[in-house]
Order: sequence, then structure tokens, then C-alpha cells
Amino acid sequence: MKGPTVTRNKKESRQDAGAPGKAGIPGSAGVPPTKPPGSAGVPPASNNPSGSAGVSPAEILKGWYTRNHLPHCDAPGLIQAITFRLADALPREVLQRIARLRDDADKRRQLEHWMDAGLGSCLLADPRCAGIVQQALRYHDGNKYRLLAWCVMPNHVHVLIEPAEGVPLAKILHAWKSYTAKRINRLLGRSGQVWQREYYDRYIRNDHHLAAVIRYIHHNPVKAGLVSTPEAWEFSSARLRQGTS
Repeated sequence: MKGPTVTRNKKESRQDAGAPGKAGIPGSAGVPPTKPPGSAGVPPASNNPSGSAGVSPAEILKGWYTRNHLPHCDAPGLIQAITFRLADALPREVLQRIARLRDDADKRRQLEHWMDAGLGSCLLADPRCAGIVQQALRYHDGNKYRLLAWCVMPNHVHVLIEPAEGVPLAKILHAWKSYTAKRINRLLGRSGQVWQREYYDRYIRNDHHLAAVIRYIHHNPVKAGLVSTPEAWEFSSARLRQGTS
């Protein structure tokens, strides 16, 4: 199967990121959208959901901005690699240690290391909870975004999407978190925060970067020592891509 391509900008900089090409929504990563059973779709997020992304109506395609010391880029035509995690996935002392690092690449490597360590409640190790998240990711594929790759780990989620034109990234994250938090809490008979409020996003610069990110997402369960091959992990696009690429 021929994969998605990325048009290389002449200047891959923050100044250029505000005006890339138009998103191409038709089609997906060879995976048909799946609607969660018993749901008419991911409902609009409430004003104060458990673990929501806290998006406001004014947060619409803002280009580069920072929230809670994390940089975000939201502009038309960007393919976005996103990571979001459970509220208790990283202890405060680990986050403080990472915050003291000067180099952004070192910070990212440490975040990946500690998330793969399987700390916290790991609610998503329960196949029922992981299934809820996977269904939510796939629900709006081909509508609000093009879903290119994903992997639901025990305490965090990796997703690669191309948002539809005019659909803010923060709004997509808000819908995912709000919907899944409510269903997971109901399933487990619990209450309270499920997701960490913030998320990490990186826009895809070129085809080489795209291939590297997809490979990282699919191999994350192998890297964490959970399975021996990417296709063996149930809650990942690697399994569904098998035999179609």
C-alpha cells in the first residue's frame, strides 16, 4: 500500500509552519472507521470533563503557541504526531527531573523512557479500556482527520493524524479525552481525572520524518518489552496494516 507523503517546505521553521498546504482528508491508512458500540459518535466535550484538554472556543488554528510551558503548533495542512498520557503516568519527581534538562531532545528521550517504564495505574493495560480509546481514535477517521497510525500503550497513547481543514488539533484532543475518560470511569466504577491535561505534538517535516514516526509508533510495544513484533500488539495500527502494505 502506498503511504502518505509530505511536501517539503523551503524553510522548515516556525515562521513557515503557519501556512502549509491544504489537508487531504479522503482516505485513511487502510483501516475503515469504526464507530464505538452503542454510541452515536464521540459526543461534544463538556465544560469540565475528567482529564479533558481544556480547549476554549478561541483556540482555533493558532499557529505556534505555548500552554503550560509546552509548545504547540496548530496550522492547516500539518500532519501531527501526538502523545498523550494518563494522569498518573509520570510521578512529579520524574517530571521535575526532566524539566531541569536543558536539551529538548534529552527531555523527549527521558519522557519516552519513563512512559515506557509502565508507571502509575496503567488503566490502558485493561483491554476493555484500550479498546475504548482505539475505537475513539478511529471514529472520526476520514471526517475530522485522517488517521495514519496509532498505538495504545498501558499508560499513554501515540497518534499520527492529519486534521481536516479548519479543525483545531486541541479540539480533537479534547473530544478524545472527554469521551474516553467518561467511558473508562463508567466501565471501572471510578471517578476523577483519567488523562493528563496537556499533550505533546510534533508536526511532520518531510517523508523521511513521517516514515520514522510511523516506525517508532508501531515499534513502541516492542521497545517497551511488551511483545516481540509490532503486529503482536492488539491496540495498534501495525496489526491492521499487516498484509495491506
